[in-house]
Amino acid sequence: MVQLSERPGTARINNFQEKFIYEVGAMYDAEHRFWEAQQTMLQCCQNNQLRSLIETHIRETEQQIRNLEQVFNALGQQPRRVTCDAAAGLVSDGQKLMLLASENQQILNLGLAGGQAKVEQLEIACYRGLIRAAEQMGQDQVVQLLRQNLQQEEQTAQKIEQHLPQLIQEAQSAGGSKTSKSR
Repeated sequence: MVQLSERPGTARINNFQEKFIYEVGAMYDAEHRFWEAQQTMLQCCQNNQLRSLIETHIRETEQQIRNLEQVFNALGQQPRRVTCDAAAGLVSDGQKLMLLASENQQILNLGLAGGQAKVEQLEIACYRGLIRAAEQMGQDQVVQLLRQNLQQEEQTAQKIEQHLPQLIQEAQSAGGSKTSKSR
């Protein structure tokens, strides 16, 4: 169990709006973490379609960060990152896989796409929740900004899903489909 003393600067949440602001701060942190991770992914990726997708999503992530800053402003708050452990974990897992697959480019490309797909699903779930909360609060401007982010995340997830079969086939063709049979 995480203790508040382990999270300097984290205040108790006493109402719906504070919870919402906390969650926006967590997404703000997540988007920053994912933006940084995508920079690394781009350096490692040698699949042209996946590279193009990552490049596009880096620019979208930059816009999503700006949108979240506007959300904070609309709520009369300063943008503030709240540590998002889920995002940190996904980034850590992705980094570990990149190290382990670094000697097989096709497996690495497949791992990068799989990691990006996990990130997109987390973001989609979070943005959907934030949108529902903003609707309940009557924050129409906030809803619009969050919907823009959600739409981009959904489109990226769809593109990755469409590209995965090709990456799987390339990984299998490159000798990445070795399986062990136990008796």
